[in-house]
Amino acid sequence: MAFLELLGLLGEEISDPEEESFLLFSQALPSQNLGFMDSQATSIDLTVAGRDITVQQSPAVLSSNRHEGTTGAVLWRVSPLVADWISYPKNFLFSHSILGPDSLVLELGCGITGIVGLALAPHIGRYITTDQEYLLKALKQNISQNSISPKAAKPLKKSSKFTSKMNRQPSGGLNIEVVALDWELSSISSLPDLLGGTSTIDVLIGCDCIYNEALIDPFVRTCTEICELRTRDGQWPLTVCIVAQQLRSPDVFEAWAKAFYKSFRFWRLPDELLHRGLRTNSGYVIHLGILRRALTENIK
Repeated sequence: MAFLELLGLLGEEISDPEEESFLLFSQALPSQNLGFMDSQATSIDLTVAGRDITVQQSPAVLSSNRHEGTTGAVLWRVSPLVADWISYPKNFLFSHSILGPDSLVLELGCGITGIVGLALAPHIGRYITTDQEYLLKALKQNISQNSISPKAAKPLKKSSKFTSKMNRQPSGGLNIEVVALDWELSSISSLPDLLGGTSTIDVLIGCDCIYNEALIDPFVRTCTEICELRTRDGQWPLTVCIVAQQLRSPDVFEAWAKAFYKSFRFWRLPDELLHRGLRTNSGYVIHLGILRRALTENIK
């Protein structure tokens, strides 16, 4: 089975979050400040997955005093790197059949640009971008202006059961949906209704979502609840969780790793599975997690 072969490809599993933090922050990490591409620009031109795109961002929102957070209003450096890597046709997720033409991917905290979805959506069946309500108008605009003609996808089903904090909105991309999701306030239980009655999320992505300790528990809880949807249906293979981060604070990273370890078995992706800009000493790291209970139940 390709999924079992994948586990062998990943190498040594993380068994000690403190040791993982020590090893990562012992690298010769470059100085990258907070990691913004350009926090002052209202638009950014870049090439992602072989395509030239222009994304709009909001420096004014970033510098505001908005209580619920502002960091999603601009593009972060790790996002284009992850977009290039995950959309590459020879990425191990494709070669091991975790991703394919019919796959459904959900991204947490996609930010104002939706750049990972723009790169990956043309290669899969459906892509769900999520973030807080205040970003959605600009996010939909960026997706609409930069989408290429993807494969036809079934429209996602509206659900009256969803809370007012988690509502589906059209994006302008045929197979990209925009959903308001606040990790601290949104309900995950009705997510299958939004997805048209399915809970078959193949890959869950979180790209640079963890930059302070207050976000860790809501983020890990949301990851766990989403991955549990597929587990409850008894489906296999299980949802794969991809978490990409810039290495900023060893304390924050270690706190995330300890929390994630409680619910997930996880692996740091080795250099041979990554593009050059994401490898050792780059200042970035990508981990792959699979829900601990689900993996134990399905692999005897």
